[in-house]
Amino acid sequence: MTPEPIIAPIPTEIIAKELHSGLLLRKTNRAGNEIYTFSAHEAPNVMRELGRLREEAFRYYGGGSGQSVDIDRFDLEVDGYKQLIVWDPEHKKIIGGYRYILGEDIRIIDGKPDIASAKIFDLSPLFVQEFLPKTIELGRSFVRLEYQQARLSPKSIFALDNLWDGLGAVSMMYHEYEYFFGKVTMYKEYNVQARDLILFFLRTHFTNAPELVTPLNPISIDTPIQCLEDVVRGNDFKEDYHRLNQAVRTLGVNIPPLVNAYMGLSSTMRYFGTSINPDFSGVEESAILVPFLEISEDKKKRHMESFLRDAAKRLPSTLLQQIRSKLGC
Repeated sequence: MTPEPIIAPIPTEIIAKELHSGLLLRKTNRAGNEIYTFSAHEAPNVMRELGRLREEAFRYYGGGSGQSVDIDRFDLEVDGYKQLIVWDPEHKKIIGGYRYILGEDIRIIDGKPDIASAKIFDLSPLFVQEFLPKTIELGRSFVRLEYQQARLSPKSIFALDNLWDGLGAVSMMYHEYEYFFGKVTMYKEYNVQARDLILFFLRTHFTNAPELVTPLNPISIDTPIQCLEDVVRGNDFKEDYHRLNQAVRTLGVNIPPLVNAYMGLSSTMRYFGTSINPDFSGVEESAILVPFLEISEDKKKRHMESFLRDAAKRLPSTLLQQIRSKLGC
């Protein structure tokens, strides 16, 4: 099916007007950007621009919905997903974003959670009962195309880091939650052998209780196991990562930035396999679960504890105390 033409950009002045101070979550640690969170109903024009940018970015790499904007019912439902964006106030552009939904807002229908991940992964009853109530599901992570280039340095250099500032703030605002659950995407055009090496690395170092979540459309790894084990030997994470990075570069590609970021985020991250998403141009999506408080100390300080400094004048003292207690600071 031929993809629909992507809509024209929403005028900048309309977007800037909707991004009022009530939706501001925090300032970024680097590059002087701002992070906003909102529902589609709170900022409908920003939502359309966000849908346009998402579709543009995903389609560029061979994914996307094929619609004129990447907006679905999960974005539009009253109690559905919220949006998290990084805004460049200098150039007045959305740099990137995520969408997220709290466990308490997830509807369970016939024992199955009504969330985007459940369309391509089977979430076990144990996961739904024991993990999901303490989980924030993430999705639709992207960085605007021109901010994936070095020409807007330092804005582009820190785009992904800015998004992590936003996730750190979300994890603190909803401090009663314990996990992020979501998918990292790899595209069909990506080198197959490099993909197999990366997935084998994830399987080797991050698989724990895989029966909690299983792919509905699992991909097959066709690279001979000996080739994979020559690179990923399983006895030392750092050495395996070094060999993986070298092997992938030898194949003429890099480890995708978001995949790379998650690999270094937490040693207790869980990987649940990879599924093909037929509704998103056949992209390959890997399910992961990340515990907030077990991320590396440097990232915890940079993205989570820094939010407390920003929020000290805006959040109720009782909430700040609860967050500090959870962080142990």
